[in-house]
Amino acid sequence: MRTVDGRVAGRRGQATRQKLLDCLSEMLSSSPYRDVKVIDVARKAGTSPATFYQYFPDVEGAVLEIAEQMASESTALTELLQGRSWVGKAGWQTAQELVEGFLDFWRRNDAILRVVDLGAAEGDKRFYKLRMKILNSVNNSLADSVAELQSKGKVDKDVNPAAIAGSLVAMLAAVASHQKGFTSWGVKQAELKPNLALLVHLGVTGKKPTR
Repeated sequence: MRTVDGRVAGRRGQATRQKLLDCLSEMLSSSPYRDVKVIDVARKAGTSPATFYQYFPDVEGAVLEIAEQMASESTALTELLQGRSWVGKAGWQTAQELVEGFLDFWRRNDAILRVVDLGAAEGDKRFYKLRMKILNSVNNSLADSVAELQSKGKVDKDVNPAAIAGSLVAMLAAVASHQKGFTSWGVKQAELKPNLALLVHLGVTGKKPTR
């Protein structure tokens, strides 16, 4: 691990660097991204702005570090679909566990995902690539699942697996980022998950689940 000027960071430097990232993550949970300043992050970490600039070019650079780490952890979402069946009761179980895992991932990373979404929406390619990496962790596996069912005659031949998978993942991301808003519609978290799982199951298999 190196500093901005290319020097290798020692154990103490690495600890300081991680503390700055941890403090920044915490601040993003309670403050708008645009309001977070280097001096505030440094103060919270008990160090100076000069020290911050040893490790990061600016706040955005540090945010990208956090986002890249979070995106690499999204591979766990792929595991929710690996080797899973979409047939019969097993299919309903797969849909439920996918929804549970996806919503949980979004909830745990809510603050940094909001920044990633903002950057991607503004056309920043770095944030866009990270957002696609996260969504692809589910999208590609879903597309493969639909294609496999199609090859076995269980899904209509006119269905486009990539279009179905992309639509479902976009829906999951939109719902996940709006979880708190559902309460204003009178929907409890416990009610949201099974209904979302129903839509996912219908989308993949074209059938109501066997419960």
